[in-house]
Amino acid sequence: MIFNQAIALKELIDIIGQHVEVRGDINAMVSGINEIHMVQPGEITFVDHPKYYEKVLKSQASFIILDIHPENDYGKTIIISDDPFRDYVKLVKHFRQFHAQDAYIHPSAQIGEGTILQPGVFVGENVKIGKNCIIHSNVSIYDHSTIGNNVIIQSNSVIGGEAFYFKRRATHWDKLESCGSTTIDDNVEIGALCTIDKGVSGDTHIGEGCKFDNHVQVGHDTTIGKHCLIGSHCAIAGVTTIEDDCLIWGRVSINKDLVIGKGSVILATSGVDKSVPAGKVMFGSPAVDVHKKWKELAALRMLPEYLEKITDIEKYIEELKANR
Repeated sequence: MIFNQAIALKELIDIIGQHVEVRGDINAMVSGINEIHMVQPGEITFVDHPKYYEKVLKSQASFIILDIHPENDYGKTIIISDDPFRDYVKLVKHFRQFHAQDAYIHPSAQIGEGTILQPGVFVGENVKIGKNCIIHSNVSIYDHSTIGNNVIIQSNSVIGGEAFYFKRRATHWDKLESCGSTTIDDNVEIGALCTIDKGVSGDTHIGEGCKFDNHVQVGHDTTIGKHCLIGSHCAIAGVTTIEDDCLIWGRVSINKDLVIGKGSVILATSGVDKSVPAGKVMFGSPAVDVHKKWKELAALRMLPEYLEKITDIEKYIEELKANR
């Protein structure tokens, strides 16, 4: 999330609380809030796990909330906290507060010429919808979503829902509040009962000309390129990149933090747990090159026949031993 104007770090410390220790210029200006994998110069982020200490210190972040005193701060301003997750959420809640809405269409929403909203459509705060769209009944478009021109969204889909992101505590799961957004480009069609989550602090982006069947789930901060076709009941985890012209057929599951290369095809019911090079056709769970999987399946079909042959051979050997 980018601030409307830069804010002095000392003002953010007032929001977090004076229990933190600052290593660096407390008067430095902060341009926004962001998560580790998307953070840009001028922004503040957090890390509370040893796995990511080095990554965040070498990232583009200018300000980092940490629970350690690093030996090398790599020129960053470090905010030492006993609970970086908690203090980061304080900032998110302050700058992206939830405002209850008593009307289906928020007064701040911008809706383009020729766009049709069927009965029961909910449009949140600071939503932008382009020209000549058709939004069918009971679609919910959450705050800060942007939808391009000539977009069709079928009934009961949710655009811009909160990210599924929680931290395990001793007694409960602690929610990482979302302050990101969702962008859907021109000429996209979204089926019924689809869910596209907003970014945790950045943007979930659906590229121009994409077509979704029903019951598609897209996780937070995922980027889908242009002209992708995605079948029903697909589940795409957060922080995934699907490049242009990909075909993803029904009931495919794609793990987080992966890249699906341009022009790839993922066949139905596959489970993708590794990045896919451009132009590959993948199948299976875990998904592998389709030709390899077909050979495996062909071998599997031959297994009963080979087991019978092995049994016959064993019987023959036992007879030979008995006749010695």
